Amino acid sequence: MGKSPRGLFAARQRRKKRQRLRWSDKYYKRRVLMLDEKADPLGGSPQARGIVLEKVGIESKQPNSAIRKCVRLQLVKNGKQITAFLPGDGALNYVDEHDEVLVQGIGGSMGRAMGDIPGVRWTVFMVNGVALNELVLGRKEKPRR
Repeated sequence: MGKSPRGLFAARQRRKKRQRLRWSDKYYKRRVLMLDEKADPLGGSPQARGIVLEKVGIESKQPNSAIRKCVRLQLVKNGKQITAFLPGDGALNYVDEHDEVLVQGIGGSMGRAMGDIPGVRWTVFMVNGVALNELVLGRKEKPRR
């Protein structure tokens, strides 16, 4: 690769060269090819809706010792299955199979898992259109279906 052309009519060549060289930047490449969106079950969106398939307990990592209450769910938008954490004391009692829940990222770095819950990247914040936090605190009741 030689030196960049300089001069009055060099703009087109400079722009083409810059476009070509940008592909060696890994962040540019990942963004333009949308690799992170393709790998993400939520498809790059901040929240998603899913149907609960089963309740699962996931053991926390060392040095902690607990069973974190989670749910396996199937996303409505693309049918992919994910595991989502249920925050709050006794939150598991307010979620049943076939419920419709809304999930959001759990807040780990780079969109990854957080804290001592291995492999869980999402958290449930709504059940059948009612905020899970309100149910746990006893301010609202789950609608009867």
